[in-house]
Amino acid sequence: MAEERGTKTVAIGADPNALELKATIRQYLESLGYAVKDFGSDDPIYANVAIAVAEAVSRGEYHTGILMCGTGIGVSIAANKVPGAYAALVSDAYSAERARRSNNANIIALGAQVTGPELAKSLVKVFMESEYVPGGRSEPKVRRIVEYAREHEKR
Repeated sequence: MAEERGTKTVAIGADPNALELKATIRQYLESLGYAVKDFGSDDPIYANVAIAVAEAVSRGEYHTGILMCGTGIGVSIAANKVPGAYAALVSDAYSAERARRSNNANIIALGAQVTGPELAKSLVKVFMESEYVPGGRSEPKVRRIVEYAREHEKR
């Protein structure tokens, strides 16, 4: 389950370009008390790990997901093809916060070749500490995205 005994669970995955960053982020999350499931990084087809993480998060098995590849672009595109997965590519603290708080993203994507490890850790921390606030001015926007996804899910 996504939150057992109050511990948020995180699914992480990466392609081979992001091995080192994934190890850094995993250790960092564990030091903060998160339970982490590593979906691997051996597959050079980043879409495979992105889809696996996105499916697990969308099923509610994990509170959130973190995906990494060279730029973060490929994994975010792949993850967003999974119904119920809402991945945001982040590169600054404000975007990391707003991804969750305003857009209800449940996955963030990071680029190992464009984001250093210390910045990546700070982005993960901001994202993990942010929560979506229902009823705010972003709710109609988020609701429309979810409605559209549901309408077109079976096409």
